[in-house]
Amino acid sequence: MSVMDEIEPVGWGICSTGTIAHSFATDLHLLNSARVAAVGSRELSSAEAFAAEHGGTAHASYAAMLEDDTVDVVYVASPHALHPEHVAMALDAGKPVLCEKPVALNAGLTSTMLDHATASGLFFMEAMWMACNPLVRHLRERLAAGDFGQPLQLVADLGFRVPDDASPRMWDPALGAGALLDMGIYPLTLAQLLLGDPAELAPVAQLSSSGVDVNVAISARYESGAVAALTASMTAQSPRTASIATDRGRLDLPSGFHHPSYATWTAYEDGRATEPVRIDPPSPLIGTGLGNEAVEVGRCLRAGELQSPLVPHAQTLALMQQMDLIRSEIGVVYPQERD
Repeated sequence: MSVMDEIEPVGWGICSTGTIAHSFATDLHLLNSARVAAVGSRELSSAEAFAAEHGGTAHASYAAMLEDDTVDVVYVASPHALHPEHVAMALDAGKPVLCEKPVALNAGLTSTMLDHATASGLFFMEAMWMACNPLVRHLRERLAAGDFGQPLQLVADLGFRVPDDASPRMWDPALGAGALLDMGIYPLTLAQLLLGDPAELAPVAQLSSSGVDVNVAISARYESGAVAALTASMTAQSPRTASIATDRGRLDLPSGFHHPSYATWTAYEDGRATEPVRIDPPSPLIGTGLGNEAVEVGRCLRAGELQSPLVPHAQTLALMQQMDLIRSEIGVVYPQERD
């Protein structure tokens, strides 16, 4: 991407028109530094409906959208299994990429994508918006500084009841369906951000008749002495909360922990809990937080950075390697991975 004027909005090309693409575009409208430039879909009618709501030029294919000169960066929002193809198309077209998480079905494909971006000299980032959330960043910094004591136990959960007639990407093994990749990546990422690389992972899961993981529970141990209990579900409306217990007290993130707007800190003195203290983000949450992710991409592009320090390539690969290990333990194999 060429050097852009600081006041010129980043032109986003949107690949796919699903729910998350709509959510991302909605948050873009809150920014003066970004705009929807174009949208590509397999069906022109879908692209036209999206453009009518969010702006930009509608294209009847992803390839046509990538040829649009008004597109500075591409947001890949298609199903997991299609990410490698669509990311490769964007990189080959000379476009920087923000790719929905997880970026692929396994670590091998992820590594190939990261290598492609690096070899092309183009920016690439996994769309892990939680890592760009100002409150999560603030808590991570303060935990690392020892402000809350030593983290010893993390509990995080994300679960929704997914209807049987939901989008195929939620149930079709060929599209990378399952609780782990769609939901479990959030508890795993929170633990990675706050506790670092796990020394040990021990998962259990319930699988559907088609081999999709619908309920997953993961125990984790860290060299620091901390442990974590991480769960994800496609069959139950779980609490969707997180807590980090330390030797001095407890941080609590409310339901929707993966895009929190506040946290509470409860200190313990002489074995007794003090009055909880609310912690607000030091900078605004933009929309649901997808706006903060877009701001970080824009910052990186203007600075000429090829990866974000908030979601570095090594972190993306490490999380995918963890999910590969978990899948090997619970017996989930995608059709593309079978001999």
